[in-house]
Amino acid sequence: MSRWLLVVGLGLVFAASYAAAQVGADKRRSGYQDMGEALQKMQDDDTANPGMLFVQLGGQLWAKPVGAADKSCADCHGAAAASMKGVATRYPAIPQGGDRPVDLEGRINLCRAEHQKADRLPPENRDLLALTAYVAHQSRDMPITPPYDHRLDSFRQQGAEIYRRRQGQLNLSCAICHDDNAGKKLAGVVIPEAHPTGYPIYRLEWQALGSLKRRLRNCLVGIRAEAWPLDASEYVALELFLMDRAKGLKLETPAVRP
Repeated sequence: MSRWLLVVGLGLVFAASYAAAQVGADKRRSGYQDMGEALQKMQDDDTANPGMLFVQLGGQLWAKPVGAADKSCADCHGAAAASMKGVATRYPAIPQGGDRPVDLEGRINLCRAEHQKADRLPPENRDLLALTAYVAHQSRDMPITPPYDHRLDSFRQQGAEIYRRRQGQLNLSCAICHDDNAGKKLAGVVIPEAHPTGYPIYRLEWQALGSLKRRLRNCLVGIRAEAWPLDASEYVALELFLMDRAKGLKLETPAVRP
């Protein structure tokens, strides 16, 4: 009996050690961990996080009827806290009847056009950002779980190629900064790993909420490359790859960044 207990005990110790090693092996960092304590507290406190003003606006827009159909988001989906929980963790995705992935903003615009008979909102529009932040906020603290859809493979591969491609007059790629030099400092600021865990985010630099597209466009301009239009499919492909790269990390929307 004692030998049996010893074997079981050793098995439990091994299992616990293996599990700990598996957890410890994931050393990926959200940009939150690279910020100072003051900014972390700003994000953590919903009364101090300026992105929450957009979430509140999104809640109002969720309940407001619009378009020729005179329908609100709530008319179809009910309370967002229940119906939208986990949704943001699975985008970009291919909508029903579609053949290309759309990001969360694109999904909202599809609903507006198809079900509310309303005009699509343009990129970086305040109402679109607010609705996106409101929907994504329902998944805060949930792990990113990209969909297992073989139709996404070619688009994800396109995003991976863009991520690793050298571009612009500085001849840099996303990977050179955010893989090879992550954690180092550039102009006194820590280079993050570029995980899209908190979009739409409130950047102090912008003094406003902004989408991942806006941030990616900033990077393209920073390396002196030609930036794509905000409605370009390349942004969705790159986001698809980045979300897969961040799989398992928790959503923070609305995040705060410098």
